[in-house]
Amino acid sequence: MQEPNSANELPHIPGKRYFTIGEVGQLCDVKPHVLRYWEQEFPQLSPVKRAGKRRYYQYQDVLLVRQIRSLLYDQGFTIGGARQHLSGENQKADCNRSRQIVHQIRLELEELLQTLKD
Repeated sequence: MQEPNSANELPHIPGKRYFTIGEVGQLCDVKPHVLRYWEQEFPQLSPVKRAGKRRYYQYQDVLLVRQIRSLLYDQGFTIGGARQHLSGENQKADCNRSRQIVHQIRLELEELLQTLKD
């Protein structure tokens, strides 16, 4: 395996639906046993498990592995710090999505109200 210094030097992620643990290891420059360990430490990382308990990672899982790798290896976070950082990002994203949904519903209700007034 190469020794890339940052996520910018990692290989391009192909447009596949599922990736094996070996493929993810190569795409993210992380060994399979480290990926299995990270699955235990990061609840956000949960690949699909099929017959024979084989793991299949989806595209967003590969992106998450790259983000975890960057936090731990490039930015110097501890496992706990990276876990906390990721959960905080998820809460912010959920909050932003909720605001967008509320805003859209409000616009639709105002439009409906205007239609009823006419």
